[in-house]
Amino acid sequence: MTALPPTMTAIAIPVPGGPEALVPETRPMPQPGKGEILVRIAAAGVNRPDVLQRAGGYPPPKGASDIPGLEFSGEVVALGAGASRFAIGDKVCALVAGGGYAEYAVVDETNALPVPKGLSMAEAAGVPETFFTVWSNVFDRGGLKAGETILIHGGTSGIGVTAIQLAKAFGATVLTTAGSDEKCAAAKALGADIAINYRTTDYVQAVADATGKKGVDLILDMVGGDYVQKNLACVAADGRIVQIAFLHGSEVKVDLRWLMLKRITFTGSTLRIRDLAFKAALAEALKAKVWPLLEAGQVKVVMDSTYPLAEASKAHARMETNAHIGKIVLTV
Repeated sequence: MTALPPTMTAIAIPVPGGPEALVPETRPMPQPGKGEILVRIAAAGVNRPDVLQRAGGYPPPKGASDIPGLEFSGEVVALGAGASRFAIGDKVCALVAGGGYAEYAVVDETNALPVPKGLSMAEAAGVPETFFTVWSNVFDRGGLKAGETILIHGGTSGIGVTAIQLAKAFGATVLTTAGSDEKCAAAKALGADIAINYRTTDYVQAVADATGKKGVDLILDMVGGDYVQKNLACVAADGRIVQIAFLHGSEVKVDLRWLMLKRITFTGSTLRIRDLAFKAALAEALKAKVWPLLEAGQVKVVMDSTYPLAEASKAHARMETNAHIGKIVLTV
C-alpha cells in the first residue's frame, strides 16, 4: 500500500463570517482510532448546518472535528484497531459530526455504508446527511405510514427532494412547498402529488383545499418562524409535526389551543449531536430498506451542482441564494 502523506488539505473557518470565511489549510493526517476507518475523500456534501457553522451559529459538538462537513464518500485507506466491517479499497459513504471538507477523514465504521451500486462518488456523498435525517424524522419520529398524507416544506432542498421520494416510495400522498414555479415543477417531477408556490399561494388554504379541510397527517418543517402557527392550522386532528430547523427563527408565538383541540404531537430533533449507536441503528435501517431503492433507481440523489474543495466558498454562496434544487457537493 502506498504510504499516506503526513498532512492533508482541509477547509477551515479561522474567523466566522460569510462564504469567504472558508479557507484551505494544511492539517495533520487524521489517525483512525478503535473501530474507526480512515477514508480518502472523493466528495463531500454541503448542508445548511455547514453554513450555520461557518457563520458562527452552530459550533461542532464536543469532541468533533472543527472542520465543516457532515457527509462524504471515498475509499477506505486505513483501519483502526478492531475495525472489521470494511477492507482497504472499499468505497463507502459516511455520516460524521464534522471533518467532511477535507482530503481525508476518520469515521466510526458503524456510521459508514457501502456506496450504493450505480451511484457516482459525488452522488454518494449527497446521501448520508439527508437520508439519515429523513429516515429518522419522517419514518421513526414522524411515524409516516402508507396511505397517510405528508406536507414537506422546502421541497427542493436536499432534505426536501429526499423526503418527497421516500414518502412516495413508502406509499404516502405528498404535498410540498417551494419558492418558484420552477421548483414546484421539479418537486412534482420527483413524485410530489401537489406542489405549492408559497410566494404566490396561501399554503394553509391550499392544504385545506387539497385535503377537504381535513389537514395532513404529518408535517416536516425546517422553516420555523411564522410557519409554526400556520402548520398547526394545516395538520389534521391527531396529526404530527416534526421540526428539524428554523430558517425563519426559533422563537415564535403560538396559540396552544390548536395543540389541545386537535391533539397534535409537536416534536423535533437534530442529528449531529446524537451518539454513534443511534446513528448506527439508522445506518442499518437505511441499508435494509432504502439502499435497495437507490440501487434500483427508484429513489435518486438529486444533484444541483458540484464545486472543487478549494471553492467551498462558492458552494456556500450557491446555497445561500436558495436557488438550488437538490444537493450541492464538493469534489476532492
